[in-house]
Amino acid sequence: MATRGSRSEKVKRIFQQFDNNRDGGLNRDEMAALVVAVNPRVKFSDEQINAILDEVFRTYGEFIDGEKGLTYDGLLRTYDDGAGDVDRDFDALGLELYPDENKGASIVSEASSSSIAEERITESQRKQRTTAWAGSPHHEIVFDDTWKLVDELEILLKRLQAKQAKTGKFKSDNFDAYSDAGWSRELGPSAELSEKRVYWEETGPDYGIFVKELGALRSRADGARSREEAFDGQMAIGRVLYEHQLFKEALISFKRSCELQPMDVRPHFRAGNCLYVLGKYKEAKEEFLLALEAAEAGGNQWGYLLPQIYVNLGIALEGEGMVLSACEYYREAAILCPTHFRALKLLGSALFGVGEYRAAAKALEEAIFMKPDYADAHCDLGSALHALGEDERAIEVFQKAIDLKPGHVDALYNLGGLYMDLGRFQRASEMYTRVLAVWPNHWRAQLNKAVSLLGAGETEEAKKALKEALKMTNRVELHDAIYHLKQLQKKKVKSKGGANGEGAFVIVEPSKFKTVGEKTTLRQDLGSAIQIRAFQRITRLSRCNVDLLKKEMNEIDVPVSYSGGGGPQKSIRKPNLEGILRRLLRFLKPETFQGAVKAINESILSVLDETGSGRVDLGIFYAVLAPICNGPPNKRKRIAFDALLWRPVNEGSSQIRKVDAVQYIKLLRAIYVPSHGISEILEVHGETDSSMVSFSEFLTMFDDPDWGFGIMSTLLKLENGDRNRHGRRVCAVCRYPVIGSRFREVKSHFSLCNQCYSEGKVPPSFKQDEYKFKEYGSEAEAMKDKCMYFTLQSYKSP
Repeated sequence: MATRGSRSEKVKRIFQQFDNNRDGGLNRDEMAALVVAVNPRVKFSDEQINAILDEVFRTYGEFIDGEKGLTYDGLLRTYDDGAGDVDRDFDALGLELYPDENKGASIVSEASSSSIAEERITESQRKQRTTAWAGSPHHEIVFDDTWKLVDELEILLKRLQAKQAKTGKFKSDNFDAYSDAGWSRELGPSAELSEKRVYWEETGPDYGIFVKELGALRSRADGARSREEAFDGQMAIGRVLYEHQLFKEALISFKRSCELQPMDVRPHFRAGNCLYVLGKYKEAKEEFLLALEAAEAGGNQWGYLLPQIYVNLGIALEGEGMVLSACEYYREAAILCPTHFRALKLLGSALFGVGEYRAAAKALEEAIFMKPDYADAHCDLGSALHALGEDERAIEVFQKAIDLKPGHVDALYNLGGLYMDLGRFQRASEMYTRVLAVWPNHWRAQLNKAVSLLGAGETEEAKKALKEALKMTNRVELHDAIYHLKQLQKKKVKSKGGANGEGAFVIVEPSKFKTVGEKTTLRQDLGSAIQIRAFQRITRLSRCNVDLLKKEMNEIDVPVSYSGGGGPQKSIRKPNLEGILRRLLRFLKPETFQGAVKAINESILSVLDETGSGRVDLGIFYAVLAPICNGPPNKRKRIAFDALLWRPVNEGSSQIRKVDAVQYIKLLRAIYVPSHGISEILEVHGETDSSMVSFSEFLTMFDDPDWGFGIMSTLLKLENGDRNRHGRRVCAVCRYPVIGSRFREVKSHFSLCNQCYSEGKVPPSFKQDEYKFKEYGSEAEAMKDKCMYFTLQSYKSP
């Protein structure tokens, strides 16, 4: 890691290179020359250059010296805020440090190789040896006694490291292959953690002795002559421990610093960083919020630090799964510091995470424009473009990420998935092979490699890959994949047909599927219900008790606002709505909750917020959720009605306006049954009707099979029976065991599962003008039906 001294000297050399008139400032022409020179691969237009300069001169106005322009301190601050990469720019310009500027580095080297007894060095040497953080004007050590604490702590750390290195307990791993989290690790200088993550052995006697001696140093810091000196000592101890990646111990010192000076931004920010690294995202969020509060209360003193606090707060929220909320803070960071390419990259990645692909691509393109060699941004842009259907461009962007960082696991894995979607199985298997070369225990890559090899017709190689995946994990997905592979092979041998099960079914037009009896579900209704059931599983709303919606309505206080149409609403912003969803789905892990929010945003919020205002009518939202939550069907309908009553236009009444009921049914169908189209719903009369609707009348509208949400009865059937198994019976098409309902064709006697029946698939060997199906919810029903059939036959016998 470069020291703060060498880093600031590099900035000084860059500054001197472009300060042509030697007046101590970079005017607009000189700054323009700098921007162009450090981005040799980018062709800037005059408008782009002027826009960049306007932002720099506006954002760093306090560092503008009249006509001279941006001072050296201002240029250093732009790098500190993440607007550029010092080392990259320095190398791009082909600059070198002057010989006498490397003395500090040699002193560091000498000091690090000397014995412990010789480590007490002079005041000037000490300051030259200091790590990046101590050289900053905002983080310098103020008191001389604090330097003594730092020196002694460095000695203790070297002792501990030497002892653990002998026993092999001191380990470090190279994280170069993984995507950068993008979080701001420091205030002021944009120093990074080492690429190697260090793991200390914290259970042995050596570590215990170190902790005891560290406690003595902390006690000395607390025993200082003043509160300010104690704060200075605890902060310095925390920073040294942090630099050596002893995050638990660093956190103790930062927490103590927070107690000493509660309104100082720095200890809260650094405590948040420690908590984030330790995986305590909720606590990290709370510390960042305290840092934000302190920064805002401190006026201009901490204003320049706000972008970094916003970024880290957003990342902590993402750790909790709160991606919509994180987007808000990334936007704030990008607004405050338009050159903050990390904030734009994180915003793009978060928008991708909630399914807003077009906006994600735009933010990621902006980040790449500012930092063309940003491999992680290229990787996420490739994913966004793939989601938008721009596959050829996505391949180019993924390849660019891999060119910049050849071992980029995410880019390789995602490119493999793109090739799989395009049916280019051989190329996909190559990508997954490269992933496994970097990360040998990546079981998903191993499984996908097997599937891609199967798609490429290399069955034997696919078997080997599956066996390797089984060695890595015993997950049910692998057993399903192996079983399916065996079934396809059996089908291939029996039919002597196409490879990998090709030609195993034909799709029949809907009109040829007939039902026997009233209990047999219509093919189209089942297809829509299966989609809703899949949505329930993704969002886990089927595990959310519908009573919780009623509880939220009773407890939450939402101010009434007025929409463009003038009607009163209890509307709420999407990030706040995400907080409600977190309470409703509190049982979900963060990554699962993030997937639920993405599905809800894509399917529900996109319809409710058609204008893109970012606000949603909360009563309508509750009413839309109610039918797919957990609970008796009548209670779901009752709470949906209560949610409509809860809206300001109906509040205090026992009835709702008919126009609201009609609009609600339209929304339900548009969200959950889009395949039926919305045009048919527009024919519903009564939109201008001022009449009111009671709960019983609402039920009649809701249950209408043609214009209401009558599909709910089919959904309930799926909910109650989707774990039912039918003995050893397998679907005649997909060859999987039949789970849920079994659809038996009464003439040819083959059986279909829910999915194949809804998709109209039948075995090619049974070609008929029409197919008649009878539905069985369980094998007991089938046996009962069979017994009745034989009884009737015996009555007919002479």
